[in-house]
Amino acid sequence: MSDLLVKPKTDQKTYHSLTSEQAGWTYLNFEAKVLDLNEQYTLNTGDYEYCIALLGGNFKVETDQGVWETGNGRKDVFSGIGHAMYLSRNTKFTLTAQTDKTDIAICWVATDEDHPPYMKRPEEAAIEFRGGDNANRQINSLLLPGFDCHKIVCVEVYTPSGNWSSFPAHKHDERKVAADGTLIEANLEEIYFYKIDKPQGYAIQQVYTDDRSLDEIVRVHDNEAVLVPKGYHPVAAAHGYNVYYLNFLAGSDQSLANTSDPDHDWIYGSWKGQDPRLPIVTLDMNNAK
Repeated sequence: MSDLLVKPKTDQKTYHSLTSEQAGWTYLNFEAKVLDLNEQYTLNTGDYEYCIALLGGNFKVETDQGVWETGNGRKDVFSGIGHAMYLSRNTKFTLTAQTDKTDIAICWVATDEDHPPYMKRPEEAAIEFRGGDNANRQINSLLLPGFDCHKIVCVEVYTPSGNWSSFPAHKHDERKVAADGTLIEANLEEIYFYKIDKPQGYAIQQVYTDDRSLDEIVRVHDNEAVLVPKGYHPVAAAHGYNVYYLNFLAGSDQSLANTSDPDHDWIYGSWKGQDPRLPIVTLDMNNAK
C-alpha cells in the first residue's frame, strides 16, 4: 500500500489522527472525528493554531474570547458549503456538537504568532469554477491566503463525475521568489481528505516529481486521505461519482503560490466551456437537521 494513502479507523469516532511526525514532515497535523449530539471536544491549542472545518452537522465553540455557533451547517459535504473555525495558540476551547453525527476535520500547525479567533461562514466563502470542459471543478475557499492567521490555508474542492481536478498539475515544494520580491512558489505540505457521494465510489490521484523519484498513483475511497509532501498531484473522479476533497496546507508562506507542470501548460486556455453540472453545492442547500 502507498505510504501516501491514509485509511480511516472505521471503528473509532476519531477516524483520522495524524501528527506531523507520523507523516514525516514539519507543519501539518490532522484529525477527523464524528461527535454525537451534545458530545464535547475540549482542548487547549497550546503552541498551535487550529482550523476546524465542519463537514456535516452543527457545532458551538466556546472560548474565553467569545462563543460561536454554526447555525446553518450542512447535512454532509454534498449538502452545502462549509464553515471553518480558526483558533489561535494558547486558546482553551470547548466544541459542542449540536446535531447527531457532527463530522469535523481539524488541522493544527505550530506557531509563534497570535491572531484573532474567527468563524468563517459559508456566506463568506469565495466560490470559483476552475478549469473547463472535463477539467472543470468547484473550489470553495474557507481560509484563503491573506486570512488573518499564520500558516494555515483551507479549501474544499468538488469534482464532478469523470472530471479531472488539480489539473493541469501543479506543485508547491520549493520556495521561489522573483527579482522584484514576488513569491512565485511556496514550499507547502498538503493533505487531500476525500468524501465520495456514493460509498463504492473512488478517485485516482497521482503524486510525482520532475525526476520521478516520487511517482505514485493511488486509488482513494470515501474518508481516505492522501499526503502530498512534494511534487505534482492531479486528481481524476471515477465516472459516476462526484468527488469532494478538503485541502489543508501549511509551509513557508500562507499562500497557494505554485508552479505548473510545463509539459501541460498548453492546456491552459484551451477549454471550450464550463461543465453545466456546476455548482455541485450552493449556499441555499445549507441548514443541517
